Amino acid sequence: MTTPDHQPPAPETPNPPEPQFKDRVYRSPSGIAGGALLLAIAAWLGIDALVTGEGRTPWLALATLLLLVPLVAAFTLRPAVHANEQRMRIRNPFRVITLPWGAVETFRSGYSNEVLDKTGTKYQVWAVPVSLRARNRAARKEARGDTTGARGRLGQPRQSPHPATVATGPVRAPGDQIMDELRELVEARGKDPQAQGDVSVRWAYEVVAPAAAGAVLLAILLSVA
Repeated sequence: MTTPDHQPPAPETPNPPEPQFKDRVYRSPSGIAGGALLLAIAAWLGIDALVTGEGRTPWLALATLLLLVPLVAAFTLRPAVHANEQRMRIRNPFRVITLPWGAVETFRSGYSNEVLDKTGTKYQVWAVPVSLRARNRAARKEARGDTTGARGRLGQPRQSPHPATVATGPVRAPGDQIMDELRELVEARGKDPQAQGDVSVRWAYEVVAPAAAGAVLLAILLSVA
């Protein structure tokens, strides 16, 4: 009786190398919270007018909702920045801008955060707003010496349960920290062959179309006495 020969095990395929930078998404928590609150108020008032209103009131409520809901969502819930190894995608209220890292020239942070491409075209980053209050708070922390550890009321260093995680650099506002991370991505990936290409800009018709329809309907209703 013969025994079958053992087949050699199939060679294992090596796992693809993990990307150096995982996909990151940056959004404004305060903008999302404010937008959700405004949408809830608009829905409450609008639905009440649609159900209990008389005459032209339901139509006026419908037109107002068609106009306001897309605009509120566009300026609060919609803005986001997606960044990976090849490119960054900026989702602003009315446009979506895709910039490969090789097409990014620099970032500017003043009263708003902006990105400039190689041609000098400027795009505003709505998802990362500038907060002067946060900058002032970060400056006060740095002036108190919080870059090397928080201090107690008597001036003694406060013991941290995780001493290895204590920041040693300058204290930065959250928005400025995000812009610093994006600058690091440009420096690390800007010359990579896979991060080259042209800038693409797409209009957000899913926002513009219903808002325009609501504005036209509202104008017609108000003009017809």
